[in-house]
Amino acid sequence: MPGWKVWIKMNDLPFMPGLKLSQYLYEEAVRPILEEGFPALPYSAALIGTGSEVLGFDTPQSMDHDWGPRLMLFLAEADIDAYRPRIEQALARELPPSIHGIPLDLAIARHSETAPTPQTLGNLAGHSVRLHTVRSFVRSILNVEYDQEWRAADWLSFPSQDLRSLTGGRVFHDGLGQLTVLREKLSYYPQDIWLYLLAAQWQRIDQEEPFMGRCGQAGDELGSRLVAARLVKDLMRLCFLMERRYAPYIKWLGTAFAQLDCAGQLAPLLMQVLEASPWEEREKPLCAAYQYAADMHNRLGITEPLSTKVSNFFGRPFLVSQAARFVEAIRAQITDVEVKALPEHLGSVDQFTDSTDALNQILRVKRVYQD
Repeated sequence: MPGWKVWIKMNDLPFMPGLKLSQYLYEEAVRPILEEGFPALPYSAALIGTGSEVLGFDTPQSMDHDWGPRLMLFLAEADIDAYRPRIEQALARELPPSIHGIPLDLAIARHSETAPTPQTLGNLAGHSVRLHTVRSFVRSILNVEYDQEWRAADWLSFPSQDLRSLTGGRVFHDGLGQLTVLREKLSYYPQDIWLYLLAAQWQRIDQEEPFMGRCGQAGDELGSRLVAARLVKDLMRLCFLMERRYAPYIKWLGTAFAQLDCAGQLAPLLMQVLEASPWEEREKPLCAAYQYAADMHNRLGITEPLSTKVSNFFGRPFLVSQAARFVEAIRAQITDVEVKALPEHLGSVDQFTDSTDALNQILRVKRVYQD
C-alpha cells in the first residue's frame, strides 16, 4: 500500500461516507453532463458491488486504498457500444478535478516517485465513473443472467457477501428500470432455499456444540476456546438467516451483526463466551445464547414451537441445544422438489467453505450441487 496515500488521507483530505460522496458525484457532476450532452439517453446510476462504502462501513482508514468518488453508469445493451466512447470523452473533458474536496482520481491513484499533494493528486489522469450494462455487471459477479430464472444451485453458489453488496449501496437513478427489478429479485432467498439454509446452519451447530466442553474437560483450553469461537460465528450467521439479512464476509461480520435486532440481547452473551474461562463458565452464556436462538426460531412460526431448554449431551456433562431437532423440523417444511433433492446438509457455499478463493469460483462451486 503506497505510504503517500496514507499520508494524504491522514493530513489533508476530508472524510465523508463514500455513499454520500458518490451521491454528490452523481448529482453535482455526472448528471449535469448527461443532461446537457445526452438528454434523451436512458441510463441508470448507482454505487453497488464491492467496497466497504457500499456496505456503509467505510471509515477514514478506508481512504488509503480503493476508495474515492466512485459511480457506476448503466446503459441499455443496444446503446452501450455507440454511447460508451462519447460519454467517456464527455466525462474526461467536463468532470471537475475534485468533488467536495476529494480528488476524483483518488480511487485509482497509483504510487509515484514523488509523494503528491492534494493539489497535484487532482491532476492525475482518470476518474472512477464506470460504464456497464446490467447484464454484464451481474454476470461478472454472480455468473448468471439477471433476467432469467435462477435454479437452486445458482442461489446456493452466490456468496452472501455478493448478495449483500448488490442489494446494498444506493441507486441514484434507474432510468432503465433494470436495477430495481434486479434488487427486488435479490431482496432475499426464495422461501424453500431459505429453509434449506436455516436447517444447514442449525446442522453446523449440532455437529460441534458438545466439543467446547469436551475439549475443556480434556484440559485443552485452547481447543475449547476455538470451538466456542466457531459456535459463536455459527450462531451469528444463524441470526442473519433468521432475520432475513445477508451476512457480509468476515471483516464486517461483527459490524453488521451489531445492526441486527437480536444483537442487543445476544452480543453481550457472545462476548462472554469468548472471554470466559474455564469451560464451565464459558458454557453458561453459550447456553443462554442457544436458548435465545431457539426462541428466535419459534417466533419465525415456520415449525411447531420447539423447546428452548438446553440438556445434557447423551448423559455427558455438557449442555447443548440438541440442534438436530431444529434441523429435522425445518427440513420437513421444504416442499420444492429441486430443493429437497439438494445434498442434505451441505447448505450454501458460505456454509461449507470460508475459502476466499473458493468463494470467487462460482462456476466450480455450482457443480457441487449439480453432480
